[in-house]
Amino acid sequence: MLVLPAELTHAQAQTCLNMLLQAARAAAEPQVLVDASALTRFDSSALAVLLACRREALHEGRGFAVRGLAPRLRELARLYGVSALLPDPAAPEDEVLAAA
Repeated sequence: MLVLPAELTHAQAQTCLNMLLQAARAAAEPQVLVDASALTRFDSSALAVLLACRREALHEGRGFAVRGLAPRLRELARLYGVSALLPDPAAPEDEVLAAA
């Protein structure tokens, strides 16, 4: 499981992305799971990092999910129209469909 830091803004985005991609490539799981529960300070760069990780996972033929996404970041993803691309494995199926 990949873990996001407490802060992920434009200033940390590239470094964080590089570290996450390296860790994802080293893991052998069929799904890349990101734990975002520690994330408290963020901007839209956090979404960009998550979407880049998703792209890489799908390119490698793996699944992708995010757990513990802060409600504010989940709402930002919804406003940008990308919330369905960041599924929460713990969310009920009807909640996932409603977000799409």
